[in-house]
Amino acid sequence: PVGPRAGGMPMPAPACPPAAEPAPETPMSPNTPKVDLAALKSELVEQHGEGQRARIERGVEQVAALWRAEDGDLAAFVRASFIADPALLDATFARIEQVFEQVDGHLHEVGREVRRATDVDVGPLLAIDPLLASLDPSAHLVEDLFRAQVGFVVLLNFPLTTLAERSENSVLYGRRQWAELRLAARFGRRVPAELRQAATKAGADADLYIAQYNVWMHHLVDENGARPFPSGMRLISHWNLRDELKARYADPDGLAKQRMIVKVMERIVTQSIPAAVIDNPRLDWDPFTNDVKVAPPETVEADAPARPAAADTAREDDVRYRKLLANFHAARAEDPYSPIAPTAIARSFELGRELPEARVKALLEAVLTSPLVPKVAGEIQRRLGRELGPQDLWYAGFKAGGSLPEAELDRKTRARYPTPEAFAADMPRILKGLGFAADKAKFLAEHIRVDPSRGAGHALQAVRRGDFPRLRTRVGAGGMDYKGYNIAIHELGHNVEQVFSLYNVDHTLLAGVPNNAFTEALAFVFQARDLQLLGVAKPDAASERERVLSDFWQTFEIAGVALVDVAAWHWMYDHPDATPAQLREAVVQIAKDTWDRYYAPVLGGQGTPLLGIYSHMISYPLYLADYPIGHLIAFQIEEAIERQGDLGRSFEMMASQGAVVPDLWMTQATGAPVSAEPLLRATEAALAGLAAK
Repeated sequence: PVGPRAGGMPMPAPACPPAAEPAPETPMSPNTPKVDLAALKSELVEQHGEGQRARIERGVEQVAALWRAEDGDLAAFVRASFIADPALLDATFARIEQVFEQVDGHLHEVGREVRRATDVDVGPLLAIDPLLASLDPSAHLVEDLFRAQVGFVVLLNFPLTTLAERSENSVLYGRRQWAELRLAARFGRRVPAELRQAATKAGADADLYIAQYNVWMHHLVDENGARPFPSGMRLISHWNLRDELKARYADPDGLAKQRMIVKVMERIVTQSIPAAVIDNPRLDWDPFTNDVKVAPPETVEADAPARPAAADTAREDDVRYRKLLANFHAARAEDPYSPIAPTAIARSFELGRELPEARVKALLEAVLTSPLVPKVAGEIQRRLGRELGPQDLWYAGFKAGGSLPEAELDRKTRARYPTPEAFAADMPRILKGLGFAADKAKFLAEHIRVDPSRGAGHALQAVRRGDFPRLRTRVGAGGMDYKGYNIAIHELGHNVEQVFSLYNVDHTLLAGVPNNAFTEALAFVFQARDLQLLGVAKPDAASERERVLSDFWQTFEIAGVALVDVAAWHWMYDHPDATPAQLREAVVQIAKDTWDRYYAPVLGGQGTPLLGIYSHMISYPLYLADYPIGHLIAFQIEEAIERQGDLGRSFEMMASQGAVVPDLWMTQATGAPVSAEPLLRATEAALAGLAAK
């Protein structure tokens, strides 16, 4: 599945406990040496009373930590800006919340518009489009708010908290308190605007690189010159390549095609792919020998884009890893301005997910090292009637309807959805089919817009009420194929969550969910029912067993990918001056080592770099851990929906809780914190059920 951009992309969460290593010096010129903070605090306590001591002491420290000499007289500001009157504090909070919704929302819309041509298939890209996409309209916002002293008013009057504090006190906080914590958190760091702009540019460049990374499958040839794939099939890496591999389980000649796709993926990871064949339907390529030839004219698609037709075998010159390094250097430049989470890794886990890295790794390894892995692998081998190989990392046979030929599914989806507008028009029926009441389905459909995606697809949220989330998926000239439909149902799950978590929350400062794993989990709930919505599968006891085994295997698959992603970032921090070639060698080795440890025992393929194929590593930095955690959360959510017996009502209740800490959200939604145990227990029961048949 394709991740959302929060709008879609991860929104920064509140501050967290300091990392184990000491924070670097911040390149600021604080005014605090000129101010006796202790005396200032005492003065304010004397003026406002002992009951305000805790707020005063915390607020003064929070302001002093980010104050610069150019900000003016710190003491004068504090004396004038501390708000002791509860009624005035309430009014100030309400005003800020109302203004920020509009400011954030409209800047988000401007950002969506400058990226429209690179995100949405509106025709050939113009030279100006990548330049527009690199523009971040909100890059200066936080710094401007600090310079206007709005940020300091917030820090003086509302508390920054650590993750430990929020977790320990989560059930004690009221909704207003949670909103205050999220308000203060946006001013927990003061990153210069030029660094935020640089990060946006690095991300946009990587995004565009991935969005244009296509393989024309009809021009893959084997040693005999045969073309296993149909004309016109143009697949983006990695999403469509993976989905095409999964689709071949229903193909009698599928194994050879799967092995060819695996070789393509390995070439992409190792950068041994000839640069000339990328998105080029005028060249034929044998991925096993790496031979390149000019395609015979009669094999070239009628609508083929203009590309060089020279049989150049020069490999892609580590472009993939240059993009990854650019994201790393942009993120690392922000490290000194985030002393409480001084690396991108720490910010990803502590600020973004609000789940410590060690806990996430333990959750993933609970699946990767489970004794259930060889048992499930054995069931897959029994069904396939052959030894497993690396391609079976993406085994799709557990899914109800997984044996249907993809060509048949393509015919159904193309006939039903010839255009994005056709999918949009069908959303009320889809939502009613999922269990939403007719009026709710109508409301949701009216608040979601559908666009044809230039890349594989994504969901782009709205940030203010009155705007509309965007559902984006690929729609070819012949209509939406099954891959695009499957992605569209996933993204629809994101969009429905985005509508509920914006319109149903009591404070817009709490809009959203705890982290991206949660929005992925809610999207998985929709995606798991895609075939039912097409009318080709029905739920029963047998299909429930299949669902459990499918969830387990998908979690097993993506957990190792997530570990590779995080390990690559640790390596970059350990080798900050690495070249793209050195990074390539490191990532390939990390991927091989991870495969050999967790996957080779059941899938063979010793030493394959296959786990490094995910495009998220390049264009969605440190995002991949959200998928396996999302699978675990999705399974807990599914159990809760089953108990409650009403998907529509349950989904709405869960998505309307807002951005509280993960375990509080999960406990309120399902009765238990985030855990791998429910999935493991159910997998064991599903295997027992199969054995008893």
